[in-house]
Amino acid sequence: MKKLIIIAMACYGLSARAQLRESRDFLYLFSDSIIYANDIQFRPDFSGNLRLRVDARNVPIGQVKFLNSKEGFFANTRKMGTMRVEEFAERIIAGRINIFQERPLSYFSAPVVSSNGNRYYNKGYTDLKRLNYANLKRDMTDNPSSMDMLRAYRRGMNTTALLYVTGVASLLAAPFVGTSGNINSSDKNFTIGLGLGALGIGLITGGYLRTSSIKQRLENAVDIYNR
Repeated sequence: MKKLIIIAMACYGLSARAQLRESRDFLYLFSDSIIYANDIQFRPDFSGNLRLRVDARNVPIGQVKFLNSKEGFFANTRKMGTMRVEEFAERIIAGRINIFQERPLSYFSAPVVSSNGNRYYNKGYTDLKRLNYANLKRDMTDNPSSMDMLRAYRRGMNTTALLYVTGVASLLAAPFVGTSGNINSSDKNFTIGLGLGALGIGLITGGYLRTSSIKQRLENAVDIYNR
């Protein structure tokens, strides 16, 4: 009987959390407490620091794990860095696995579109993890298609790393080749050195251009997992 009660309570908790995601504005604190609100806003205080205004009272930003407001769903990333600075990441993909993109707190007082923030993920309301191959590999083992996409990401990154290494090696070798040899071979060596330099720049540029498309495969793996 006791086990049945525990199971029933657990099911209720899962149901409540599922409804929580789509219902009213709320704060989800690190203490696992939930504060519902009619209005949640970031407002600067007299010193210029942002504070969290929840209806008629202030709530310390450091206590907030997640918040849901009219602007979106956000997660506090203070546990992700060594500086322990309060920043928030906006949920950009929702599902069995959620993906968040970090926004500086100044974003909330003067929103600026940015795609350069760090990215994290989680399941449900668990702690954030960095969005990378190693973490996703552990959390996606139950989905073969997602694992295939992760392996494609890994192969792509290995190829990109090879392009960078070869490109840097070519650039470093170019000056030595271009200035080596005797007078009769100086023109030839200069041409070879120039070619090596151009090759190095081309390889590094190619690696840079490939990186963003390859990183997209991490999100593709999450999309597959969420289907």
